[in-house]
Amino acid sequence: MGEAPEEFYINGFSKFGHETQQQNHVNDQNHDSSWYEEIIDDDLKWSFKLNSVLHKAISEYQDIALLDTKRFGKALVLDGKMQSAETDEFIYHECLIHPPLLCHPNPKTVFIMGGGEGSAAREALKHRSMDRVVMCDIDKEVVDFCKKYLIANSEAFSNKKLDLVISDAKAELVKRKERFDIIVGDLADPLEDGPCYQLYTKSFYEKILKPKLNDNGIFVTQAGPAGIFTHKEVFTSIYNTIKQVFKYVIVYTTHVPSFADTWGWVMASDQPLSICAEEMDRRIAKRIDGELLYLNGAWFHSSTTMNKTVYQSLQNETHVYTEENARFIPGHGMAFRL
Repeated sequence: MGEAPEEFYINGFSKFGHETQQQNHVNDQNHDSSWYEEIIDDDLKWSFKLNSVLHKAISEYQDIALLDTKRFGKALVLDGKMQSAETDEFIYHECLIHPPLLCHPNPKTVFIMGGGEGSAAREALKHRSMDRVVMCDIDKEVVDFCKKYLIANSEAFSNKKLDLVISDAKAELVKRKERFDIIVGDLADPLEDGPCYQLYTKSFYEKILKPKLNDNGIFVTQAGPAGIFTHKEVFTSIYNTIKQVFKYVIVYTTHVPSFADTWGWVMASDQPLSICAEEMDRRIAKRIDGELLYLNGAWFHSSTTMNKTVYQSLQNETHVYTEENARFIPGHGMAFRL
């Protein structure tokens, strides 16, 4: 793993290693500490005050940084985009993993696309019925980085039920003959020139992913920002694309503080996904080791109700993801350092 340059570019290099026009500079407005700044859009920035930069590196695929933030604890940043923060990552990962596993009658096998930090695997392994969790991440250096520095997931990484694979998720699904109860998209947001956007396309869902699900299998993916001003970036399009492939599709959202926005997920199957709040709570008590911090039946049912604006956007969306016609998340990230 190569060290990042002394100026500490979080997004100073493209995924192909070339220097970009976007560079870091000193934050002259506050000289008592360093700041991490993420550009959410052309006219919007989100900043975190830092205690320190714990580690930084450049892998073959992306810039990697582990930051110790004053508000959110340790934060993993890839290519200048916040991936998760210590104090609230449980929100994102409980929402990603538990709804599909709880809707499934008896989940035993899970395939996670991405998930390099290990948190998605950690949540899946809480289910007593689980026989095997395959976590497939393309970037070995990110996985090694997280295993070393994110000690909260050390038990998940050492669990004998975890099959850790370093590979492209698309290629891995193609070559595997087995099918899974649950397939999870714990992927980075679709970024232009990034490797992930092809895993959001209709052809991938239809020709590669769906055939690898068991008959009552469930697919779930993170679907990007779903706020009142951001839901049209990719959320509605991911929903509409998945709706072309699966018979039953559910969207749900919640606020993730360190993401500075409401976040969205899409869950899909060819079998009905509806269970009542009381049954979900019963399954949580019966199936899961330990206590969930965020998710219960009542909350999940409320999270599937969209406000009027987002609901209408979902209903009116016509864009379908293809390799030639993708949508991308805007913005870049950078770090300020004195």
